Formats: sequence, structure tokens, C-alpha cells
Amino acid sequence: MNTPTTEKDVDLRPVTKIIASYVGNHTLPPEQLPALITSVQQALRDLGKPAPMPVPRSPAVPIRRSVQRDHVICLECGFRGKTLRRHLGTRHGLQTAEYLRRWDLASDHPLTAPAYSEQRSTMAKELGLGRKRSRPRGRARRARG
Repeated sequence: MNTPTTEKDVDLRPVTKIIASYVGNHTLPPEQLPALITSVQQALRDLGKPAPMPVPRSPAVPIRRSVQRDHVICLECGFRGKTLRRHLGTRHGLQTAEYLRRWDLASDHPLTAPAYSEQRSTMAKELGLGRKRSRPRGRARRARG
């Protein structure tokens, strides 16, 4: 019952059970059924084989050029922005530490544009953030009399 495209070492009983279970729980157009059968057979045929070696990643831009004065560039996709933290989480599902490990970057590699960091720092200093209070906190004593 094997067709010329299937190998003889694949037992069709598990394939049939998997396909029947899938089709019983999902709606599937009839024209997609042959592709599903082929993919299940291939998956079962590949069981026990070592996983293929991952292809080395190549950054979207050279690492040295990923940090510019006014923007930083994502090495995954080439996105340019003032910061990368939110982009990495929403677009790639990565935490900053994972991103730095993935590209073998130093832990102090900037993920925020230097000009933007300076702008935020200046704003914080103008608001008085980071300074100690000049007067001690507490209630003023009332004079008794």
C-alpha cells in the first residue's frame, strides 16, 4: 500500500491514528489533507535522527554600527529606534539578557541611543531626581507657650 514517494520503513498505522485524531478535532479543507499526511510521515521518519545543526546567525547590520548617536539598530531585524527593550520583547519575544547572549554582546552593550539617554538624564536632573533633600523630613516643632 506504500506509494513510490513513501519509504517502506514507515508504519502507516501511527500515521493513520495521528491524522484521524487531528481531523477529528480540527476543520481541514480536503485539499490540505495530502500535505498533512506527507508532513506526518516525514516527522515520523525523522524520529530518532539528530537535529540539524543550526545555521549561524548573521546580524542585520555589523555590530559596530548597531549603536549610533541618535538611534540603536536591532541585530535581529534591522529595526531603528531610540530604545530596543520593548521592541525585543514584542517583536522577537526576547529579554535583553537573551538578546545580548544570542549575539555574544557585552553586558554593558547599549540598548538605548546615547543622545536619548543624555536627554532623559538632563530631564531627570532638572526635576531634581537623584539629589538628597536639603532639609530633614519630619514635622516642624511648635513653640509651646
